[in-house]
Amino acid sequence: MTSPTEVRPFRFGVQARSANSAREWTDLARKVESLGYSTMTMPDHFDDQLDPTVALTAAAAVTDTLRVGALVWCNDYRHPVVFAKEAATLDLLSDGRLELGIGAGWMKTDYEQAGMAYDRPGVRIERMVEAITVLKGLFGDDAFSFEGDHYTITDLSGTPKPIQRPHPPFLIGGGGPRFLRLAGKMADIVGINPNLAAGAITPDVGSDATAERYAEKITWVAEGAGERFNDIELQVRAFFVVFTDDRAGTAEALAGGVGLSAEEALKSPLALVGTPEQMAEDLVERRERYGFSYVIVGQDDVDQFAPVVAQLAGN
Repeated sequence: MTSPTEVRPFRFGVQARSANSAREWTDLARKVESLGYSTMTMPDHFDDQLDPTVALTAAAAVTDTLRVGALVWCNDYRHPVVFAKEAATLDLLSDGRLELGIGAGWMKTDYEQAGMAYDRPGVRIERMVEAITVLKGLFGDDAFSFEGDHYTITDLSGTPKPIQRPHPPFLIGGGGPRFLRLAGKMADIVGINPNLAAGAITPDVGSDATAERYAEKITWVAEGAGERFNDIELQVRAFFVVFTDDRAGTAEALAGGVGLSAEEALKSPLALVGTPEQMAEDLVERRERYGFSYVIVGQDDVDQFAPVVAQLAGN
């Protein structure tokens, strides 16, 4: 079992999607901040959600300490020169609170509905790697040039410059060995997920979300990171957060939908089931086992999960 030797204090985020008005959205951002969450994040898809860059800028404008970012901006949806300006602007206008989550793209329906080519994973990953190189180059102090297979940049001085130097922290999340080794090499924050190479969330996703599989995924990150492994913050998104006094019965019901046994479901980092006290105990154990110190829950979980945040954040 490989996990960082340095124990990081807990911090928590909320993955939000939408609101029916500006007031509802800004009230949510203020609530997330007031309850002690570190970060407000968003997905980046073409379905029923707000645009992440615009919405996160609005959230940053009405808060003081709340960090903002995406899980994750899809590289294939935007040219890195355009995205570099957007990201640096958001970091500047938030006084340095951006977490730059970037991914190669995975949801096949996004591509199909938008009429975009859904290239094989290797091509999408290579394109993302080039984009990260371009982003970091444009965040630098000097004019930047780059010639790759996907992007060519010539003597461009990226402006504005982000507040965070040399650049905002990059978050890369994934579930397969190649991608997680790459994340270990290039990211400041690594999110550990089930493997979504199929382009959709399928009923058998649980087979890649067992405790044993997550342990293996941390090993891949460590292989990519080498000596910088302890410098990486490990993040996990809890997709199933169920508050209940009937932990065993709920786990049994949950397990069938994702192809796990009840025992496996309770141990999977994808799920938090039970009372706030039981969830806190699980998170402490998972930090010891995997190194997960950065935990993100869904928009609907904000209020009920707040006691866990109050108990663990910063500890």
